[in-house]
Amino acid sequence: MAMKVLVTPRSFGKHSAAPIELLRASGLTVVFNPHGRILEREEMRALIRDADAVIVGVDPLDRDVLAEAGNLKLIAKYGVGTDNIDMEYAASRGIAVTTTAGANTEAVADYTFALLLAAARKMVPIDRACRQSDWKKITTVDVYGRTLGLVGLGNIGKAVVRRAAGFKMNVIAYDAQQDTDFAAEHGVKYTASLDELLREADFITLHVPLLPSTRHMIGEREFALMKETAVLVNTARGGLIDERALLDAMRQGRIWGAGVDVFEQEPPENKGLLSLDNIVIGSHCAASTVQAIDNMGLMASERVIHYLCEGGSR
Repeated sequence: MAMKVLVTPRSFGKHSAAPIELLRASGLTVVFNPHGRILEREEMRALIRDADAVIVGVDPLDRDVLAEAGNLKLIAKYGVGTDNIDMEYAASRGIAVTTTAGANTEAVADYTFALLLAAARKMVPIDRACRQSDWKKITTVDVYGRTLGLVGLGNIGKAVVRRAAGFKMNVIAYDAQQDTDFAAEHGVKYTASLDELLREADFITLHVPLLPSTRHMIGEREFALMKETAVLVNTARGGLIDERALLDAMRQGRIWGAGVDVFEQEPPENKGLLSLDNIVIGSHCAASTVQAIDNMGLMASERVIHYLCEGGSR
């Protein structure tokens, strides 16, 4: 009997059938998300029961869901964030977890800079006004030559640094693990603390995983440290920002603006965020380019084949 692979991301194989063909050519049965949206817990429990592997996006894979998956050998994350997966329980069951690290790095870095520019130059309210034949000038803030602060300097953060070079930006970073060689090569200065970065930066971009230690790392206290002309961008994980504090900061004009692609609940539970004109909102789509989707699909399929068909362990 063929082994079963459950695929939940809606974009998997959307632009190229190669990832699907790769799985089927290896004799695997592929079952897709039938609902056209992120799966709810009970839906996931029903679909995963006899799966040998799952290629998963942000659908829930907590202990209750994984307890239903008696045959499961591999969770192949379609992306890099694993906060929707109970990693400890998966390890206790001997279920391997892989990611597609690197597949969407450039796409997310592009989108990070797109949000940064859009928020700085108020592109959304300007566009909205123009569509109403309102041609008044709206004064905005420069990006060129200003200070960019990166919270986390991993692969995506480094890709953002390379883009910032074209804008002659002064770049600072805060990261517990420092890549001093990269910093020296690209003129990045590490700050001694997050507080120091928040005080100095004109633009702040988040590139860290969601962990107990990073949840709500940007809250009321942190907004109070930022410049009034600061722009905050998050393409990493919902939950890094305290959304109630974000709403207050935006309403009070405490900072200039924000670009947010990820929320704790999507769409955001706090509907007040949707009414602001100083925040640019994305639908968790920073990685959604044709090239990144193809890369993630192929990489995830290769991980599944390696584990299920080739006896791989890495």
